[in-house]
Amino acid sequence: MTAESPELPLAAAFPDADREQWQRLVEGVLRKSGVTEATGTAAEDALATDLQDGIRIRPLYTAEDATGALGLPGFPPFVRAGRPEGTTVAGWDVRQRHVHTDPVRANEAVLADLENGVTSLWLAVGDGGLPVDGLERALDGVYLDLAAVVLDAGADFAPAAEELLRLYTASGAPLTEAVGCLGADPLGLLARTGDDAKLRLQGESAARIAARCAAEAPGVRALAVDALPYHEAGGSAAEELGASLATGVAYLRQLTESGLGIDDACRQLEFRYAATADQFLTIAKLRAARRLWARVAEVCGASPAARAQRQHAVTSTVMMTRRDPWVNMLRTTVAGLSAGVGGADAVTVLPFDAALGVPDAFARRIARNTQSVLLEESHLSKVIDPAGGSWYVESLTDELAGAAWAFFQEIEGAGGQAAALRSKMIAGRLARTWERRSKDLAHRREPITGVSEFPHLAEAPVQRDPAPAPIGGGLPRVRRDDAYERLRSRSDDRLAASGERPKVFLAALGPVAAHTARVTFAANLFQAGGIETVQEAAPVDAESVAEAFARSGARIACLCSSDAVYGEQAAAVAAALKSAGALRVHLAGKPGERREEFTAAGVEAFVFAGCDAVEVLSSALDVMEVA
Repeated sequence: MTAESPELPLAAAFPDADREQWQRLVEGVLRKSGVTEATGTAAEDALATDLQDGIRIRPLYTAEDATGALGLPGFPPFVRAGRPEGTTVAGWDVRQRHVHTDPVRANEAVLADLENGVTSLWLAVGDGGLPVDGLERALDGVYLDLAAVVLDAGADFAPAAEELLRLYTASGAPLTEAVGCLGADPLGLLARTGDDAKLRLQGESAARIAARCAAEAPGVRALAVDALPYHEAGGSAAEELGASLATGVAYLRQLTESGLGIDDACRQLEFRYAATADQFLTIAKLRAARRLWARVAEVCGASPAARAQRQHAVTSTVMMTRRDPWVNMLRTTVAGLSAGVGGADAVTVLPFDAALGVPDAFARRIARNTQSVLLEESHLSKVIDPAGGSWYVESLTDELAGAAWAFFQEIEGAGGQAAALRSKMIAGRLARTWERRSKDLAHRREPITGVSEFPHLAEAPVQRDPAPAPIGGGLPRVRRDDAYERLRSRSDDRLAASGERPKVFLAALGPVAAHTARVTFAANLFQAGGIETVQEAAPVDAESVAEAFARSGARIACLCSSDAVYGEQAAAVAAALKSAGALRVHLAGKPGERREEFTAAGVEAFVFAGCDAVEVLSSALDVMEVA
């Protein structure tokens, strides 16, 4: 480039590409994978992914997918952030949850957390948590004007709130400097317990405490709009958002009817959402939540400044696994990152062993250090709305907001949140959503690392002190690993009773190159059900398989090889295995046109990518248990 030539950006040296060119490249890739009929837009559709709520993720987003003006951070509709500065000044609030029932042990854990990076506390109090009269001991040594305290007290929220307000006063600091959330959530309690006998009285107590907070402690919010019960019952992201909007509207009605102004009523609410390992969906959910609530508050007459939603994001319990719990560290890291990028004001990263009982000190340290790395080393909070401007994220936020608003309208049309909970409308909707998702989990279309994929049967179980039983009676609590956990428990019972796990013999046919892929697939599949796999070092055939099967100690078998080798050997090997006493013979792969031939020879089940793994494994265990 010479002094006389104009400065050109680097991109000017490359020709512009259009969507049609990209589609042609996609067509070429699809043809190599055997998809020859997909061209043009159909080629794009072949790469699209369907999510819950009718949302489809496309493989390419461009400026054509822009969703319009989003406003500025800290201004309506608050998509980009609830405050103009976002979390750039001090980072988000690092909030640790504590479930100890012993005030002394709780105090030790609380102080350790506050000394090592945690900035606020989330305490389970009352039924299933700390006794209300143990709050003072549990918070001994805590500077209540510096560390926010958030209560999760269920039916005991009124006495717990009064006790915490007393402790604020007794600390000597002005009540106006106190920060936290007292956690009143009557509708959340109804969702958890199904018991609305005291709903009106709980609402009245919440309104009374909210009025006191508004007048005396403006930094303390009285009510929590907790969407976790709907997420933990198997609800989708849009259903979680829609239920939270309906709950928030119900609380605004009650607070304003009790005498609070609309701005003060809005400032008494803190919203709680689940953060999952689906990072983009979590980012979009938090951004959509702020947009939706800003619209609700606007319609209710709130001033622009009061429409901002205060958000607390909690890593999902649904995604946490009980087997190979170490993988939970990775899940919660992605979820915590997503919550921070999504603009949450406070983030709770649950310890990796939270599904097993009371987390130990090591697990709590990893949880808080996860956030420290995100904040201090990755500088994640130093950019306001880092996902903003991504055509994909903006489009996903818009679609999710639309689906959530539709569900919110359904709830309002059913008479509001309380009526929809009483009539089981919400429960039925969530159950149908979970049923569909359960099928994806059973077919391993939604894999669970360490459980349905790459399980480790030999790993010793992680032991923890039992946690208090959660309150129940209302919406169920589900986990992604539920079906596989039941299978693994059956295997554990066999191990405890007989000293060994149920086994399957993998009959590898033909050369290594022919059988390795399906041996790996079959081993992964059967181990997901707690069934130990046994394989000979050398390939077997019809003459050697009976002796090898006898040596294995297994009761069932699975043929593993290529389709070509199956055509030559599968029928004879299956017949030999049945003659050797195999209770069931599986074949790894789809049978195609040879189904009748293989079935006649003794193959009773076919396992392949996309099959119902839970059904296959459950049936295999049934066969071995009956025998």
